[in-house]
Amino acid sequence: MPAPCFKIEKAFPEPLAGVDEAGCAPLAGPVVAAAVILDRARFPRGINDSKVVPVKDREAICARLYKVARVGVGIATVEEIDRLNIYWARMLAMTRAVEALGFDPAWVLVDGNACPRWERPSKAIVAGDAKCRSIAAASIVAKVTRDRIMADYARDYPGYGWETNKGYPTPDHCRALKALGPTPLHRQSFARVREQMQLDLLPAAIAAE
Repeated sequence: MPAPCFKIEKAFPEPLAGVDEAGCAPLAGPVVAAAVILDRARFPRGINDSKVVPVKDREAICARLYKVARVGVGIATVEEIDRLNIYWARMLAMTRAVEALGFDPAWVLVDGNACPRWERPSKAIVAGDAKCRSIAAASIVAKVTRDRIMADYARDYPGYGWETNKGYPTPDHCRALKALGPTPLHRQSFARVREQMQLDLLPAAIAAE
């Protein structure tokens, strides 16, 4: 499959920001979004959808982006995910990412099928991280940032494997959730976490009868 390029982006005015997020599916941790404005004459090689870029390459590209591009990062917390739901938390994180750029870009291209409810000129691009270089760059920054956050959280809450599974519902994470119970960083609005919390409360409820 061809790598992302500037073909779609060239139809829009500059400065143009690509926006993407990481962390919608995990059972734990925040959702993180990034907004990236690339210099089309000076950008790192190897930019692609973060899911197909090896970890070491993602880290190197992310570091380079902070040197040659304008980067903004936005985070929606676990509490916000539970209060708003993951869809609107995702939109909130993307809004914060664009705001973190420090100025309004002329246009914003967002990965997915919908843009946040904002006034700025923007367009949603389905599978944008595989088509648009700026969105792909944002996907890398969002993924690297969130992975680092989850690795830090893994030291605070050992046993869940977040240093490797990043909070996704892998077999090892699900086993730990069952054995150790949910942490404050688990998304209580997610069915698997909510069900485990109810099971954890069951013995106390029975004893109280």
